[in-house]
Amino acid sequence: MRRSIEPLAVGKVIGDVLDMFSPTLEFTVHYGSKQVANGCEIKPSAAANKPKVQLSGSRLSNNLYTLVMTDPDAPSPSEPTMREWLHWIVVDIAEGSDATKGKELVSYMGPRPPTGIHRYVFTLFQQKGPITEETRPPDARGSFNTRNFAAQNGLGLPVAAVYFNAQKEPATRKR
Repeated sequence: MRRSIEPLAVGKVIGDVLDMFSPTLEFTVHYGSKQVANGCEIKPSAAANKPKVQLSGSRLSNNLYTLVMTDPDAPSPSEPTMREWLHWIVVDIAEGSDATKGKELVSYMGPRPPTGIHRYVFTLFQQKGPITEETRPPDARGSFNTRNFAAQNGLGLPVAAVYFNAQKEPATRKR
């Protein structure tokens, strides 16, 4: 059974970050024992370390995937149309494998929501082949756009996506 995209539309991930797509692959994201489900809340402290991301499918397949993690609620004042904050990019992840087997193009950075509730979106794209040297990581994390990155690297529409919410944790009071 394929994951429904309705929660992505309700959470405005489709629209704000992604165009409408049809999921064609399942993948799971776990922070420790907690699995990310669309719209669930995860504390930033629980997501400080990179998650385990497992792709379904056959290990005999030659399909490769790119994983992108962004925060679309971190506005870039200089470029309001490119308002995502980039948290992680892993390329060349084999079908049926996990993200640790891919090549990290941008190292993982955990959630750091300054105020309010922020969405953290994991988007999976199928690659046309192995990523080449022409694929360069973005110059900065703060002026990222998932759609533009996909277009520039010939990735097309996503094959899967999931997101969670996080908000700033209260500081512990010292006495």
